[in-house]
Amino acid sequence: MSELQHRFAETNGIRMHYVEQGSGPLVVLCHGFPESWYSWRHQISALAAAGYRVVAPDQRGYGQTDAPADISTYSQLHLVGDIVGLLDVLGEETAVIAGHDWGAPVAWNSGLLRPDRFRAVIGLSVPYTPRAAARPTAAMKATFGDNFFYILYFQEPGKAEAELDANVRKLQRAFLYSASGVPEPRTVFGQLPKTAKLLDQMTDPGEDHLPPFITKADLDFYTAEFERAGFRGGLNWYRNVDRTWEYMAAFQGAKMRQPALFIAGERDGVIAMNPAALQRLPENVPNLRRTVLLPGCGHWTQQERPAEVSEAMIAFLQELDS
Repeated sequence: MSELQHRFAETNGIRMHYVEQGSGPLVVLCHGFPESWYSWRHQISALAAAGYRVVAPDQRGYGQTDAPADISTYSQLHLVGDIVGLLDVLGEETAVIAGHDWGAPVAWNSGLLRPDRFRAVIGLSVPYTPRAAARPTAAMKATFGDNFFYILYFQEPGKAEAELDANVRKLQRAFLYSASGVPEPRTVFGQLPKTAKLLDQMTDPGEDHLPPFITKADLDFYTAEFERAGFRGGLNWYRNVDRTWEYMAAFQGAKMRQPALFIAGERDGVIAMNPAALQRLPENVPNLRRTVLLPGCGHWTQQERPAEVSEAMIAFLQELDS
């Protein structure tokens, strides 16, 4: 099997960094916030060993990939366009696309918008939901009122950056621990006043009590990436929820019809926040082949349960190609 390679591609007006390993049918792995290609480190080698060409990019605004200054260039149409352009650079007509956290909407929307290029979708943590009737931030304000909600907190440019960039290592420790399946009690959104900050609803475990799926070397990598690139690029994804909603008007209520696999942790806060999305997934994704819920697993699905996630992904891929 080939070694892991770091490469760059010119796609959709940006220079994108990606890692690649293996040969065979293409699988593209899209990461979430606040992560990078590195969140797929366990799956890259596993899928390559199973006979696939695996590509995991740093997405727009992350890692070694360009971070355009214009906030409006982080909509889902831009992000899907980045991956379509990446396929062109790779010389591949089609791919299976997988996405975790914010990478999941990129994967779902890739299947929805370009079914000719993305033959199947693997979503992790975030179920596919069709475009809603209400503007996203208006719905969030109606739900959370005068209480803190992180997506609304992220809307004002510069505000969240000032908090997150100030102590990157602490933020990474707290985020990785608090959203995992480890802590008790669980974090519940909407219980703090609007004046709160992100770290106010998280627990920092310190250097000596990292969650078991994260080593100090892993923390070193994430810290170095965000100390260099900052959080602005990733935060700009959140600042486009309303813009994407406007752009996707023609897809109001549309179902995602590509063959699909969904994997999530039973203790994932995203699932707890919107259980109806999981319940309606078979309706919204008519060709959903399987839903895998991992006991005791939190939000960092492929890092918390690497073997189980790789096994489920490979089984799905092999079924597609059989």
